[in-house]
Amino acid sequence: MPKIKTKRSAAKRFSVTAKGKVKMKKAFLRHCLTCKDSKRKRNLRKGGIVADVDTKRIQRFMPYAF
Repeated sequence: MPKIKTKRSAAKRFSVTAKGKVKMKKAFLRHCLTCKDSKRKRNLRKGGIVADVDTKRIQRFMPYAF
């Protein structure tokens, strides 16, 4: 059996913690920043953890990261 290829787009967007959770960067911080208040932009700077429901899908994209 050949090895499964990693989806490179997923590998660039997600990383796995030591406990096996998936880290991500939050969206909505690219443009139209004048209408968003400072508190909202500050909270978007912090990373997020992917929901458990979506973690299985990301595991299929990155089979050797887990």
